Amino acid sequence: MIYLAQLRAHLERSFSPLACDCSVSGDHSLTVKLYHPASGQVDLVISGLSLDSLRTPEAVAALVEELRYELEIASLQSSTDPDLA
Repeated sequence: MIYLAQLRAHLERSFSPLACDCSVSGDHSLTVKLYHPASGQVDLVISGLSLDSLRTPEAVAALVEELRYELEIASLQSSTDPDLA
């Protein structure tokens, strides 16, 4: 299994210039938050990810792709919804 610090560093490299916080809850589920380090503005928070499923580099790569997709969707929603802007 990948260590949390390694996962965070990998996500920050993948989503630069965004920063990343990774936290694990009591049920071993992972929460990932991607945000702008200077302003603190949060772009994406995903919770309930299975930490056990991140045992391989391929699984981490799949997570990166999923997060890219979610960021794209969130960006589209915030640019078209005046209540979210």
